[in-house]
Amino acid sequence: MIYKRVALFAPSLVRGVLVSVRKMSSGRYQVFVTRSDMPQGGVDLLMKECDVKISHYPSVMPRDELLKAVTGTNAIYCSLTDKIDKELLDAAGPGLKVVSTISVGHEHIDVPECRKRGIKIGYTPDVLTDATAELTLALLLSTSRRLPEAQHEARTGGWKSWAPTWMTGPGLAGATVGIVGFGRIGQAVARRVKAFNTQQILYYNRSERPEAKETGAIKVTFDEILAQSDFIICCAALVPETKEIFNKAAFEKMKRSAIFVNTSRGGTVDQDALIEALKNNTIRAAGLDVTTPEPLPLDNPLLNMKNCLVLPHIGSAAIEARNVMSELTANNILAALKGCVMPAELK
Repeated sequence: MIYKRVALFAPSLVRGVLVSVRKMSSGRYQVFVTRSDMPQGGVDLLMKECDVKISHYPSVMPRDELLKAVTGTNAIYCSLTDKIDKELLDAAGPGLKVVSTISVGHEHIDVPECRKRGIKIGYTPDVLTDATAELTLALLLSTSRRLPEAQHEARTGGWKSWAPTWMTGPGLAGATVGIVGFGRIGQAVARRVKAFNTQQILYYNRSERPEAKETGAIKVTFDEILAQSDFIICCAALVPETKEIFNKAAFEKMKRSAIFVNTSRGGTVDQDALIEALKNNTIRAAGLDVTTPEPLPLDNPLLNMKNCLVLPHIGSAAIEARNVMSELTANNILAALKGCVMPAELK
């Protein structure tokens, strides 16, 4: 593996090579960062106290190189694109103390295996709630009001004159909005949706959420939320109970005028069933920030459907949110290495 030594006081990282920031004295913890495009704030925090190696890839690191890179490290700063499994943990060795991911989702980490080895896991809840809720509303409005279609028509000459029924789509005022998964993000979405003068907000969640009183959201069954909602928003975590919860049967229970939005995880949807539902007008439209796989192959039907808007998983891509996520990821690592309480440990 090629890496370059730089002084601890270096103002910036050397990009394009695997960077190792080292101090000549011994006893410093070794941290590996799996991407070169991680927000700088968190990396700078680590550099002050640890020897930091950073992948030279601004995307997914090839598996064979990743396995070599983590050897002997004490901490791994990773993202959703990195598979942290038994093979990788074995490659890292017994000195690995903590894995910290710059994400709320942790399905890429073999949690039981980490716990068996006493490896702590850090993640970034709360800090991306507002950013993801904002993107959810943007996606919902863009899909329902057909903004990408309208922009295309304006750019390509399809816009001839004002017409009473051209480019029309359903509004939120007076509508019933259903939210599947009523955790932090689901609640933040509900607060924003309420401001659009919706008729009612329904939610489906495994447990009752007292926070629903703030927005007047009503807990219903999954079948009820499917049948009654004009807009259905998936904010559920991907767990065995929610894997492909939106399947053929679910889409067939929705209103034909329903619009489906997913900003949680692609795995909550049977994507083939969604494609068929959109083709057959079983539902009106869909807006997706998450898919399976990611990125979608360019020949995937979803990318060429007028009634489907696909975004490249940018739910938390607010500058402020990503900076805070980076710093929290780093602080999780530093706390674990020092034996202190982590700011956000996955329990």
